[in-house]
Amino acid sequence: MRAAPLLALLAVVGIAAGGYAYWDTQQSRTLPAGLASANGRIEVERVDIATKLAGRVAEIRVREGDAVQAGDTVARMDVTELQAQLLAAKAAVRRAVESIGKAEAEVAIREAEQQLSEVELRRVVELERRAAVSTAEVDRRRAQNEVAKAQILGARAAVRDAGAAREAAEAQVAQIEATIADMTLKTPVTGRVEYRLARAGEVLGAGGRVVTVLDLTDVFMTIFLPTGQAGRVGHGSDARIVLDAAPSYVIPATVSFIAAEAQFTPKAVETSDEREKLMYRVKLAIDPKLLETYRDYVRAGLTGNAYVRIDRAAEWPAELAPKLPPAPEPAETADVR
Repeated sequence: MRAAPLLALLAVVGIAAGGYAYWDTQQSRTLPAGLASANGRIEVERVDIATKLAGRVAEIRVREGDAVQAGDTVARMDVTELQAQLLAAKAAVRRAVESIGKAEAEVAIREAEQQLSEVELRRVVELERRAAVSTAEVDRRRAQNEVAKAQILGARAAVRDAGAAREAAEAQVAQIEATIADMTLKTPVTGRVEYRLARAGEVLGAGGRVVTVLDLTDVFMTIFLPTGQAGRVGHGSDARIVLDAAPSYVIPATVSFIAAEAQFTPKAVETSDEREKLMYRVKLAIDPKLLETYRDYVRAGLTGNAYVRIDRAAEWPAELAPKLPPAPEPAETADVR
């Protein structure tokens, strides 16, 4: 007794599917000249957020499906060891500053000694003229004066060396601070979290992926067109997308990419003419402003039909005029900063 309703349901589904196939065939047959059609699927660019350095995951601040804004923090790596290294580097900076002060004081001392040596040398030279001291004494004082000058040069070199040590220590501090900043993982794009690939406490190697985010500002449909049609499509040409999930709506799009080389028809693509074996991959991009309005409805993998204008003079039929659902009310998103 229960089989009858099931058979009836299957019959209804079969009739509906056959009706849609017939409608689609009729649409393809009645497509005006200058327009091309193909089937494809919606694709969304994915961004893998990974750790630059090896380490332990301290915290993941998002869940799968969460909406994120560019710059939001999605995860943090443990920085305990880096914080200790930072303290040591800052201590090295302070030590270098003290060394500079000590070296500058040494310069002052050597300059004072050299000035005294200059005075004493002038005195013995005057006394030598009066035959009050020997020439050997004058030579000794002159040698002392040259030594004092050399000591000044050495002391000034020590100041420069201490300054270089300070710069090196400050660079070390900056490097560690930059590394600590890199351990805070932020999303570079506005989108939706697709996968959480790690958990708090896990140890990851350099480049280990933590979260995958769908970039909802870069959504497109990939289709394949035969040579005769692809050769007539220009970058920026108008296109329309009709999704199987929402056949009553027509989404405007533009041609953003045309492959430079042909390829064999992918198995997943059904073409109206099986004799066409070489196809060109074409991407139809959807306006980012439109995506922003309907971001909650963007889904990767949705299948549908695409229509491309290959003749600039061709007019779009009324049934392919852009038609979009009512704009959803703005919803509050969780702050994951």
